Amino acid sequence: MPKPFARSAEVLAAFTLLGLSSFGAGGAPGLFRTEFVERRRWLSDAEYADLVALAQFLPGPASSQVGLSLGYWRAGWLGALAAWTGFTLPSAAALAAFALGLERLPPVAGSLA
Repeated sequence: MPKPFARSAEVLAAFTLLGLSSFGAGGAPGLFRTEFVERRRWLSDAEYADLVALAQFLPGPASSQVGLSLGYWRAGWLGALAAWTGFTLPSAAALAAFALGLERLPPVAGSLA
């Protein structure tokens, strides 16, 4: 069995790839299922369905809860942090870069600037 740091690095890499290939969380549960149930076989379809059902029951964004849970499932608390960071950071960085770039553009009539 891999050590916790090795598993958390694996979780970070997997979720970063997903975070780079998707923006926002609308389709995240479907992406997670394809990646972690079908492709990587980290858990069964029934286990994943239970996880998604629980996340939908709890308040807050289900995609974040499912991602955190998958990371925790694979590598404990460090894996949960790695999953959240890997999936969230690319979108946050893109938004920050867009905001900085938008600040440099001249105002346009009818825009929000």
